[in-house]
Amino acid sequence: MDEIIEKYENAKKISDKILEFVRDLIKKDVKIIEIAEKVENEIKKMGGGLAFPLNISINENAAHYTPDIDDPTTLKEGDLVKIDFGIHVDGYIWDRAFSVIIGNEKNDLIEASEKAVENALKVIKPGIKVCEISKIIENTVNEFNLKPIYNLSGHGLERFVQHAEPSIPNCKNNIQYEIKEGQTIAIEVFTTKGIGLVKESSQVLIYQYEREKPVRLWEARKILEKARNEFHGLPFAKRWVKEIASGIKLDLALKQLVESGALRSYPVLKEESGALVAQTEETVIVK
Repeated sequence: MDEIIEKYENAKKISDKILEFVRDLIKKDVKIIEIAEKVENEIKKMGGGLAFPLNISINENAAHYTPDIDDPTTLKEGDLVKIDFGIHVDGYIWDRAFSVIIGNEKNDLIEASEKAVENALKVIKPGIKVCEISKIIENTVNEFNLKPIYNLSGHGLERFVQHAEPSIPNCKNNIQYEIKEGQTIAIEVFTTKGIGLVKESSQVLIYQYEREKPVRLWEARKILEKARNEFHGLPFAKRWVKEIASGIKLDLALKQLVESGALRSYPVLKEESGALVAQTEETVIVK
């Protein structure tokens, strides 16, 4: 157990440094592909593994946006930018997210998500029920006259599993599951002035290994092999497999893998009414 704690602590140390590193990169007119590549390379240089691609979700995009191959998107004044990153050491994951508005220091959406995470972390201990944590999260967000995103949740973390039990919704519920000592939990809060729900868009930039399946295309077989062996079954970006195929060939290979059930896809999630979304996330080992 001490060995496992040490690996989590190492992942957190790298995460602390990356938090500062990425904050310095988020500026007006910077291309998000440059931010993603610099941060992912820095994580590797520090000895960490990528638990999933760097998510840079802007404005009404709530989650699962990572830059596409040659993504032209640049940050603009007033953009609400959410940075979500996960670092693993030998599969033990530290998951974190924060939000900023380009050119603006303060924002109630960001403040509410940060405060809700802070309040949840204060009470998390062995024996507390999921419903109790969720109630604190929603009440805190409501104090700012805002809504949480009702269909997004915090979650457990396990070795090479970035979303494990329990699920901790942002809203009140009756889940009686009790948090256990030694569990690793990511408290993750999304806030909005919109209707408080996200929907899947048609755009997919993140995939994950699910199972072995026979597939026709050679490119599809190579992607599946890389997803299993090199990415350890963790989520990966479309741009991480661009050396195997490009253009229509890459799209066809990924489509074949998803349709066969070999890969899972993570469509970009957008707030249903098009409203801005902020996100804050912190990981804790329950003591």
